[in-house]
Amino acid sequence: MGHRGFSRGQGRLGLDTGRLRTMDGHAFVLHLARATARRDNAHALLAACGLAGEIWSAVDGAAMSSTDLAVTVGADLFAPAYPFSLRAGEIGCFLSHRQIWAEIVRRNLDYGLILEDDVALDTEIFGHALSLAVTHIAALGYIQLQNRMPHQRGNLIDTRAGSMLSIPVVTPLRASTQLVSQKAARHLLHLSDVFDRPVDTFVQSHWHTRLRPGVIYPAGVRTISDQLEGSTIQGRPRTLRQRLFREVARSFYRRRVMKFSKRSAAQPGSGFS
Repeated sequence: MGHRGFSRGQGRLGLDTGRLRTMDGHAFVLHLARATARRDNAHALLAACGLAGEIWSAVDGAAMSSTDLAVTVGADLFAPAYPFSLRAGEIGCFLSHRQIWAEIVRRNLDYGLILEDDVALDTEIFGHALSLAVTHIAALGYIQLQNRMPHQRGNLIDTRAGSMLSIPVVTPLRASTQLVSQKAARHLLHLSDVFDRPVDTFVQSHWHTRLRPGVIYPAGVRTISDQLEGSTIQGRPRTLRQRLFREVARSFYRRRVMKFSKRSAAQPGSGFS
């Protein structure tokens, strides 16, 4: 007997279970062990996401030595230069995503679903969005399930139950929820032995990676970090002068990102060029 509200061949989240059975996917919920306020939410995400998976212990950048931190970080690796020094938490976050990319390759998975532990899911919308993402992950390689509408929607690829898959000119930031194919994971690993910007900013840089991510919105994903004792990527308090400098530098960097995105050789809709 089928579940109410879904056609035959769909599971309780609206997933195309026939499609899911033909692909080997796995969910990874990133969770920092010391972030105890998020532990219950991490387990709730794993239970709600609709895929078999596990809680993945995130790298704690704050616990790394200065030597270990320095080994992973370069400077001005590609244009435009990232204007800020990486915080320990940002380094740990990037290393955590790299670990999962490596695990996707090691396990020979078709794709991995990576969720950070500060989101909540609307299971009905998320189910349709995930099914849409799985349908296109082999072609696109990297698909964000966004909690915010892209400023520029770009090329519309497909829709499902109100969720829209598009490829914006400028890839949105945030790495809260995404599907990553094995091919994309291998490619991104190769490019990030050393890095000079946060993981979402790196993924945004498709003129460098030649991998232009897809974006699904609405995806049934919302950020609830303010309900879970805030962000785990904390820096020191900044002076007014420092805050003003960062705003100016961030604005200039965004303009450069727009310029590089428009000139990118990564063709929309092609995944890898």
